[in-house]
Amino acid sequence: MTWTEPDGVPALRVRACNAAPVRRARHVLYWMIAARRSGWNFGLERALGWARALERPLLVLEPLRAGYPWASARFHRFVLDGMAENERAFAAGGATYYPYVEPEVGQGRGLLAALAEDACVVVTDDFPCFFLPRMVAAAARALSVRVEAVDSNGLAPLAAHPQAFGTAHAFRRWLQRELVPHLGAAPLPEPLGALGPLAAPAEVPREVERRWPRAASALLSGDAGALARLPVDHGVGVVSTRGGRAAGARALERFVAVRLAHYDELRNHPDEEATSGLSPWLHFGHVSAHEVFAAVTAAEGWTPAHVTARRDGGRGWLGLSPAAEAFVDQLVTWRELGHGFAARRPDHADYEALPDWARATLEAHARTRGETYSLERLERAETGDELWNAAQNELRSEGRLHNYLRMLWGKKILEWSPSPREALARMIHLNDKYALDGRDPNSYCGITWCLGRFDRPWGPKRAVFGTVRYMSSENTARKLRLAQYLERHAPRRPEVELPGAAPAPARQRRRRG
Repeated sequence: MTWTEPDGVPALRVRACNAAPVRRARHVLYWMIAARRSGWNFGLERALGWARALERPLLVLEPLRAGYPWASARFHRFVLDGMAENERAFAAGGATYYPYVEPEVGQGRGLLAALAEDACVVVTDDFPCFFLPRMVAAAARALSVRVEAVDSNGLAPLAAHPQAFGTAHAFRRWLQRELVPHLGAAPLPEPLGALGPLAAPAEVPREVERRWPRAASALLSGDAGALARLPVDHGVGVVSTRGGRAAGARALERFVAVRLAHYDELRNHPDEEATSGLSPWLHFGHVSAHEVFAAVTAAEGWTPAHVTARRDGGRGWLGLSPAAEAFVDQLVTWRELGHGFAARRPDHADYEALPDWARATLEAHARTRGETYSLERLERAETGDELWNAAQNELRSEGRLHNYLRMLWGKKILEWSPSPREALARMIHLNDKYALDGRDPNSYCGITWCLGRFDRPWGPKRAVFGTVRYMSSENTARKLRLAQYLERHAPRRPEVELPGAAPAPARQRRRRG
């Protein structure tokens, strides 16, 4: 029997992962693995479309494995915060929500297949990074029902990218020609209520409930003891930043209301706290890039009619204020450059994926190293560089790195590692182990930028770097306001000074609101 595919989600965002059919069965299954939210979500919208077209209930499975690389209490708690919110949202919206958290590594094996046995179609999230592409491909091969992966990653569909772009300038030129038509096809903010009532709630078979019990309410509600019993790294502890759609929405509202107006002037200064800080919620799928773009442009009173005719790859083409334009360039150009590269290059996190010129110059200067540090000393922030230690301490204790200092952090790891290949491995390990926004195309975009990707050769040639762009802590400290940042993350002995780290002027401190 043939079925008419549901309307609503742009065809470019839907990818059939196998040749199995849509069939008559008990429910539509949405396997939520990346866009972990109940709104602004093309994957959920597609699943809801199928449920209504087939007149079947919707079952939402949101699993959380224990054995993924760098699994820790920090990341689990962030995801669990979102799961607690999703449970409430789907209950109110008429869908059956099944949160599953592995109590032991590997115990979740077979759950997807068991729920897919009664599925008309399986819809999941198309995320181009970490272990997710391999997991989806393996599931699609094993299941006898159609599996669709839906792209909710960014404003431009990944399938529309014609290539893995090598520079932000080239990618921006493409965006200037192609992005605007895609802006009119945003996901629904609240699809559960907007698309009409669902069929009766889906029933989860009792044998499934017994073998793979749904996540306990204590675990979802934040009970520390319940989290402590899970087999993840508890040395990477929970941070004060909470996960979930509500926390992400508050951060977005605060950014637009307080920080956006001075973003272009102050974002590089750690003392000013002028960045959006949205990357953790974007990474875990609790906030959508479409949602962020809509909030920023609404504050500006912007419409697509404001877009300029500029097509040269330069900044400042959307017709926004300078501050909003600078932020959207980060949100769209740089973030989606990384996602597109990851989608086209499964080896995007490998040393071999660096540009030829960068590998050649790094290897030609590999023997010119001075002082090096072991990975253990780097991890403990035990270097002779106070500013770098502060950045690493912020990463370990808070799960984040200030945007500008992340670049310096990576450049110094290159300088202090035995080889450029080892430097890349160390950056990935430290970032992915501690950062809430790690294990993400945007993270790998920033890490590999430190080694020359998306950049060009810079002179003069230097030891270790060759013609890869050089950064130093001394120059960084002279340019930035860092006194409060250093006090928080690297308290100094009176006799230790870092050149240029003067207190922020009072006028600038008041701007933070």
